[in-house]
Amino acid sequence: MKAITGSGCRQHHDHKVPSFSNPLGVPLSRISNFPHQQQPWLLLPFKHLKGLKLSGNGLSQSNCGAVNAVYGRQESYELSWDDQPFEILPNGKKAYMDEQDVVTFLDPPKELTPLDSASYNPASYLWKKIEDIPEERRHRLLHSLKPRLVSRAWEVAGTRYGDPKLAKQIASKLLSNEDDVMLEFYNFRISGGPVPIAWMNLNKKAIFSCKEEKAYGRLIGGSVLAAFANSITPLYFMVTQLKEVMSTEQTCDLAYEFGDGLFDIHDLPQGFPRPVKHPYPFNDQVVIYVRYLGPGVSVGQAWQEGMALEQVPRKLCGEIFNGERLC
Repeated sequence: MKAITGSGCRQHHDHKVPSFSNPLGVPLSRISNFPHQQQPWLLLPFKHLKGLKLSGNGLSQSNCGAVNAVYGRQESYELSWDDQPFEILPNGKKAYMDEQDVVTFLDPPKELTPLDSASYNPASYLWKKIEDIPEERRHRLLHSLKPRLVSRAWEVAGTRYGDPKLAKQIASKLLSNEDDVMLEFYNFRISGGPVPIAWMNLNKKAIFSCKEEKAYGRLIGGSVLAAFANSITPLYFMVTQLKEVMSTEQTCDLAYEFGDGLFDIHDLPQGFPRPVKHPYPFNDQVVIYVRYLGPGVSVGQAWQEGMALEQVPRKLCGEIFNGERLC
């Protein structure tokens, strides 16, 4: 199973850019594809075209601070320097272009496929794109990515280890000991899976640190039934630094080890129940392997490795995308 992490609540204690095919022959700072439009938007860089507006197939003067164009239609797009570019969807909601950049990069139209995939590090580019999204909006990526793109995100995150500087980056402030963060909450989404795993889709996760300098976490269900199960059999895990997925030998950053659930945790966050023995299959050597994707965002795979020596490890469910959610 692959899991991805995005933005969550925090509590405190007391790259080279890929080159794309360019039909207009002008420099591009951002390329986004909005599904309900017939053609993708092209946002031209502020520094090159300040005060210009694309109208039809030509440029004309304007007082706007940004420029965009829609192929084959006469449209203009205006915003102030401090605004975040967005589009109003038919349902009235805003679609921010920085979020759409991430989606488009993971699932580019054929005409926007990078010319030379070996000329840049995809993970570095994606990390920067996620970093550009304000912290309070990063969790929205969970709803923007189709299940198949979660698997793609795991693959892209794997290229991060080819960049020594980027490989040292940590997506969690708690795990990087920033700002005395003691507790982080994440929303996560599983791309698919059998019962009893599918009920966890679009649920929550908490990561917390203890005085003995250990980090633990807990999966938290979102439905009424899951909330009741959480209070009876909370799903705790230990967070450990790990470099490799046992079953595939793929590189990773972390492992969430569920064990039997009987952790001796002395400093539980307020309101968290005491650990008890995990129900099946979580008591059968379940491990979630995690790759950092960007600040506050990660992707993972869950494996049931089994207590029996002859047991063959198997993926517990589909890929998981995690996003930190700020309080």
